[in-house]
Amino acid sequence: MRKTSKKTASASRKARIEELRRAERARERRNRILTITLSTVIVAGLVGWGTYAINNANEKEEQQAAAAKKPVSGEKTWDAKKLGRNHVAEPVKYPMQPPVGGDHNQAWMTCDGTVYTQAIANENAVHSLEHGAVWVTYNDKAADADVKALADKVSKTPYTLMSPDKTQAGTITLSAWGRQLTVDKASDARVGQFLTKYVQGAQTPEPGAACTGGLTAS
Repeated sequence: MRKTSKKTASASRKARIEELRRAERARERRNRILTITLSTVIVAGLVGWGTYAINNANEKEEQQAAAAKKPVSGEKTWDAKKLGRNHVAEPVKYPMQPPVGGDHNQAWMTCDGTVYTQAIANENAVHSLEHGAVWVTYNDKAADADVKALADKVSKTPYTLMSPDKTQAGTITLSAWGRQLTVDKASDARVGQFLTKYVQGAQTPEPGAACTGGLTAS
């Protein structure tokens, strides 16, 4: 009887241990399945986000490229090939005011977001345009608030310069090499469009040329 009881107890313990082992193996399988499932979801999410980010970046690049080709509403253009690029020492008589290109002085005006409070020489400013700068000018019709707003914008934008020009017909004029836009208010959305498109834009004869180290107003 004792041997039978011991055998029965031993069998029960073995059965219990085996049951516990099966339960442990089942838990391990569930954990592996859960880990694999979560990993798959995370990877899929990362791949999806990466694809979205790439597509979004490509879409923005395409939009920017399209915007670069589209002219700013109201801008005037001149054939860049017909604008002289010789360095001269004497004053130049330009066919437009402010000029958008042509022969110019060998010294450029510093155009690193530089705001001049006095008029500057056309011949030096045109050299800045050749380097890819946008020149912002204004006459006496411009409101003080507009002049300040333009000065703030220019001072934050490398490859730009600004100065008064009492001789120009338009209130506010933005000039790049072979390109020009006239507006009445600094708040005109085309101001930002012109700067975005033509600061070191495709029209630049000498892209990357310096806008620092040039002449400065006294």
